[in-house]
Amino acid sequence: MSAPLPGIRTLPSWLLGRAAARGRALVAEALAAEGMKMWHHVVLSAVADLGPVAQAELGRSIQLDPKDLVGILNDLQSGGLVVREPDPKDRRKNAVSLTGEGARLLKRCEKAARAANDALLAPLAAAERDQFMSLLIRISGTDG
Repeated sequence: MSAPLPGIRTLPSWLLGRAAARGRALVAEALAAEGMKMWHHVVLSAVADLGPVAQAELGRSIQLDPKDLVGILNDLQSGGLVVREPDPKDRRKNAVSLTGEGARLLKRCEKAARAANDALLAPLAAAERDQFMSLLIRISGTDG
């Protein structure tokens, strides 16, 4: 018996969606082992890259709704991973910074996420991985 949905299974968008879902599941599982959720990891990583960063700028940079961002920042702050303090450039705004504990956890999470992505791409040879990443960047509309 052939696989169901042969018409859909030949669409690049369907295949990319399946690959993305598998990748998200692998990364989510790896992050969960570190006690971290996917969006919490995204926010923590963005704070590391941009911090100290105004909350509004942080939300725009990762395209996250401000209400959702506040909840995630509350979680991260209560866990001692980030601090929110008045922004030195504009005291009316909060600037978010990583704590030492946040930096240490982020390092472990990045290692776990890389391992999960390696597992996702394991069927590909090194040259194929490079080519695949290049193609993904081209079709994703990002500049890498």
